[in-house]
Amino acid sequence: MDNHQADDEHELVMELSEKDSLLEKKKKLLEINHFDPNGKVKIKSICSIELVNSVLEEMLQRARIINADEVDLYFGGIDAFGFCSPRNELESLHTILSLVDKSKSTSEQIRPKVFQDLMNATLNKIHEFSNNIIEDTKILSKWNLHKEKCLIQWGESNGVKSKLDIAFVEGAGRGGIAREDLEVGDIALEIPLSAIISEDLLHETTMFPVLEKVDGISYETMLLLWSMKEKYDTNSKFKIYFDALPEAFNTGLSFGMEAIMALDGTLLLEEIIQAKEHLRSQYNDLIPSLCNNYPNIFPSNLYTWEKFLWAWFLNHSITPHIMNYGRVDPTSNSLKFPLSRPCNNGEQCYLSYGNLSSSHLITFYGFLPKGYIDNPYDVIPLDIDLDNIEDVNPMCNWSTHMVRGTWLSKKNGIFNYGLPIPLLEHLREARMLMLESNIEVQEKLELELEILEDLQSTFDAMMENLGETEPLGRENCDWDVKLALDFKELQKRIISSIVSSCYNDAITIHSSAKIYTLYAISTSNITLITIHPIYDLMMNSED
Repeated sequence: MDNHQADDEHELVMELSEKDSLLEKKKKLLEINHFDPNGKVKIKSICSIELVNSVLEEMLQRARIINADEVDLYFGGIDAFGFCSPRNELESLHTILSLVDKSKSTSEQIRPKVFQDLMNATLNKIHEFSNNIIEDTKILSKWNLHKEKCLIQWGESNGVKSKLDIAFVEGAGRGGIAREDLEVGDIALEIPLSAIISEDLLHETTMFPVLEKVDGISYETMLLLWSMKEKYDTNSKFKIYFDALPEAFNTGLSFGMEAIMALDGTLLLEEIIQAKEHLRSQYNDLIPSLCNNYPNIFPSNLYTWEKFLWAWFLNHSITPHIMNYGRVDPTSNSLKFPLSRPCNNGEQCYLSYGNLSSSHLITFYGFLPKGYIDNPYDVIPLDIDLDNIEDVNPMCNWSTHMVRGTWLSKKNGIFNYGLPIPLLEHLREARMLMLESNIEVQEKLELELEILEDLQSTFDAMMENLGETEPLGRENCDWDVKLALDFKELQKRIISSIVSSCYNDAITIHSSAKIYTLYAISTSNITLITIHPIYDLMMNSED
């Protein structure tokens, strides 16, 4: 914050990171929406609650742009930035909260009341956000929680502080349940570094001198190899922790043949195949040579492909969350997990998985979250030739293009169709026709019909490639087949929404073209322009 202003006015500076790969697009978006590109927001020391809320709204729009990722910007377009995703909204509110909290310029100065008002208004926004997504948590009491209780006791004996209990939740498996009402900033879990599996442990092992000589090996891979052996050490400090883990992680990488066959034609099948190939290559490049050259350190019975896959799941599932969402407190020398939104007593407390698609969540975590139909990261990438095409509008200049369910779009209907603006502008550019004022209305409409015809053809082919879904009873399916069918239905729904939008909007555009042509004939001697063939095709097809 900059206090070098008149006594009754302060500046809050909301800066873009110079390292942001989307920096230029975000700068342009700020300019388009008439925001100071230097990120300065002014507020008076004494002002009404109405003015505080007005300043907060401006800050929130800025913060949404600052925290926007590629998907947010691609589908958000150049409009004033409103709500675009739960992740973006929560991160934006916490950006403001953090900025206001640091509003003192020196320790001697007293924070003006307006900053407290601004903080309270921001917290109210977070509460409103949280109230809109509260879900009922149904605890399954029949499950045996002996291992989980032992894990809690082990954690407490090693200095772990928790405001969560472990329980089995319907539709979610094991989860953390709040023991009391928790507010924004409360610490749900605190783990001392001495109780964390970290790279420091490696230096105390016999395998470290061997592994540090392996070219290009990461500490993450070293920990993976350590955990494969440590799991079976009866004297391990972490034995109770390993005992509490499942013997198998049910994810997309462990899908059976029936589930794999059900995924034919889907993006998820491609992701699973690529992930398996990568892991198998990593295993073959590393494990056999270690077992052959150092059999006493890396016994082959502990370093099988199945055990490698188990350890990889463990490493992939846990470490990124600690690195990204925990904060090491240098005072207490512990890892803390503060709440970003309120969590009521008895409610399940969630750890964010990040900005992930449903295919990624299934492949590496083995689940689809509630409300997955509205996941903004469920996009379908498009293979479009980008050569020799320069988009004049920087907000439409993208190296890749994608689509998602049209029900997520705020803009539907003629010239938008529920599709991303960068894609549509690129397709218009590709036809060497810019929608400029000197282009005849009829030509504009015909151009749109061509675009819709091409898109409908593309996505009709995608739908056909997915094939027919067998009418299986979901309740009788194995877990992997059910997940596979759920994902396939999701991908079909996305594609179907695009096909329907193209079909219906093409009819609307053709009607507009016909009316315009008749109007032109009635007002001049303009020759009747031939109706686009897509109209006849649509009129003769079954609905």
